[in-house]
Amino acid sequence: NLENLIDVQDAPNYIFEKGDITDEIRMHQVFDKYALDGVIHLAAESHVDRSILDPLQFVRTNVLGTVNLLNVARKSWSGKFEGKRFYHVSTDEVYGSLGAEGFFTEETPYDPRSPYSASKASSDHFVMAYFHTYHLPVVMSNCSNNYGSHHFPEKLIPLMINNIRNKKPLPVYGKGENVRDWLWVDDHARAIDVIYHEGMVGEKYNVGGFNEWKNIDL
Repeated sequence: NLENLIDVQDAPNYIFEKGDITDEIRMHQVFDKYALDGVIHLAAESHVDRSILDPLQFVRTNVLGTVNLLNVARKSWSGKFEGKRFYHVSTDEVYGSLGAEGFFTEETPYDPRSPYSASKASSDHFVMAYFHTYHLPVVMSNCSNNYGSHHFPEKLIPLMINNIRNKKPLPVYGKGENVRDWLWVDDHARAIDVIYHEGMVGEKYNVGGFNEWKNIDL
């Protein structure tokens, strides 16, 4: 929503280009036009319920779109990777469901449980495959659920707030026993900034809020 970007739209270091990340020609045009040396890849379909209804859309954007961006970056940089970086922002949902205690770590085995998390897990594997196969300078992070202003209203917290305000039912998946860690969006933005500039190439970083709630309690 471009209205969310009004406060930066006139900044000298900000440019908006609209394009589909699965469109190879369009992505090459953007890379060439600006001689990009870095990518922070946040584009994704990210709603579990919609992934159950339309899994192919999630495969298209999250898997094929990510691989297309990886290919475009590799071709554009032509093996001259010094000073280049491809940062893939992912989710902790690739690890599956969190138990009553403990945390996911960077060594937690992948165990996706929905078409959404499966598509993100696949994209993560492709990112690391491009690092090992082509030596593309990648870095990756897996974050927990974000919340904050301008949050898309299909997500749990803004959905509940909007439904309360409009006296609508509060839908909870199953018994609401799923445990999620919640991360303030500004904290995630700061983490992305640090990881992009200081993260080690080929490494992945978990970003959490130490703020775990059952959905029903939240």
